[in-house]
Amino acid sequence: MRDRVRRRGKDRYRIKLPSNEQLLLSELVDQLRDQLSASTDEPHLKRLFPPAYPNDAERDAGYQVMTRDELLEKKLDAIEIVSRTMAGGDLDGEELSAWMTTVNSMRLVLGTRLDVGEDPPELDSDDPLAFPYAVYDYLGMLLFEVVEALGDDLPPATATAN
Repeated sequence: MRDRVRRRGKDRYRIKLPSNEQLLLSELVDQLRDQLSASTDEPHLKRLFPPAYPNDAERDAGYQVMTRDELLEKKLDAIEIVSRTMAGGDLDGEELSAWMTTVNSMRLVLGTRLDVGEDPPELDSDDPLAFPYAVYDYLGMLLFEVVEALGDDLPPATATAN
């Protein structure tokens, strides 16, 4: 099923998820909120707070002190918007951007936990990693639909002169 996310007009979007997907996303959103509320220093959350100065630990530590709380607050606010709008309906661009942020965060955390690389592994359906990889793929598909819907409001690309 496509069209989970659809543009309805300028800065208006519709989210429509089947109940089983709502249930899955609700659980994932709750888990992400709990993890972020407990600690932002867990290894699987590092991708959500990337270093600004990867080659300078001292400068990066200062940057993290200055920005981490604000970034965390924005992520938690986005999670609340997704929780509130999970059942579907019309959203504005800010709300759909919160979906983009939250779905991307869940995908990054899961991908880090799975140690996802360029080529996904070939898994049998009875493999314990089959479901987490299926969820990872689902989040990627949902993120694509959100980005595609948001992209409909972008101005068309213009040719550049060389």
